Order: sequence, then structure tokens, then C-alpha cells
Amino acid sequence: MNTTKTALKKELILKAASIIVHEEGVEKLTLEAVAKKAGISKGGLLYHFPNKDELILGMVEQLSSSFVTEFNERAESDMQSKGRWTRAYMNSSFSGDRDVSDLYTALSAAHFTNPQMLKLLQDEYANIQNKIENDELDPVRSTMVRLVIDGLWFAEMFGLAPPNEELRKKITEELKTYIKEHFA
Repeated sequence: MNTTKTALKKELILKAASIIVHEEGVEKLTLEAVAKKAGISKGGLLYHFPNKDELILGMVEQLSSSFVTEFNERAESDMQSKGRWTRAYMNSSFSGDRDVSDLYTALSAAHFTNPQMLKLLQDEYANIQNKIENDELDPVRSTMVRLVIDGLWFAEMFGLAPPNEELRKKITEELKTYIKEHFA
């Protein structure tokens, strides 16, 4: 199977797994259910993900890789060095390319099944935090920006009184203004 077909098949499987966790809960995530939802044989699924832990780890890796790649690309293309990592974190977080439900399902599945699976994401976040703290800015303020963004994500993911769309937009705009005023 060529790389493109392999990647597409993996993406299909991971999306099917995400849908199951999102719609039915982590306890309904089985290899059989994922294969059925993806429209492939269980053997086809096992070729890509030999067990449930590998499938969940694949969900976390996909999420982590996608976000970190976008974050690094944004920072590297930022012509202004001061504050570039903080701006990249904000812009990557608010880019709209990521579905919050995918983030929720990957984190929930990993935490419910085996919290050690979150180690990759924890390591990536430690690297991100290090870059933000060393962004030629006040590390307290740059960290506050990250925590506000994370808080917004987690409120939406877990349904913890998330702001309505209008308020969310105002919060996002206020945060962008804050960054322009304090990190320019």
C-alpha cells in the first residue's frame, strides 16, 4: 500500500474512532466498532493499529502532530521575533482548523484507557511552554495568554459553561488586542 493510501486509511480509521468516542463514549470504543464505522475489515484496521491502545495513541499523536506543526510553522514565519511563540500559540489555537470534539475525544480516550498515553502531548506542551516563557516577553504574561486559550478550549471541550459564540468572539478579539498592545 503506498504512503498516500496508508495515510488516508489511517485518517479514516482515526476519524471513525473519534466519532464513536464522541457519540457513544469511550466505553463503546472497540476495534470491531471502529472497523465497522470506517467500513473496513477488522484485519484491515489491525494492519494499521494492532490494538486498542495503539489506536488511541494514534488519535493523540495525530492531534499533537497537527497542532505542533502548525504552531512551529507560524512562529518560524513570524518576522518579529519578540512574542512570536505566544502569537503562534494563539493563532494556531484559534485557526479554526481543529475540531474541539476531536481534541476532546482523543484526550478522553487516552485518559480513560491509560493516562500514560498523554505523555506525548504533555511533553509537547512542556516544549511549547518553554518556548512561550523564553519569547523575549514577560513569562508571566505570555503564560497567562496560553492559560486563557487553554481554559477556553477546555470549557468548550467539557461543556463547562462555555461562552456563547458572540462572547467567544469578543474574548478572542480582546486577547488579540492584548497581545498587540503588550507583545509588540
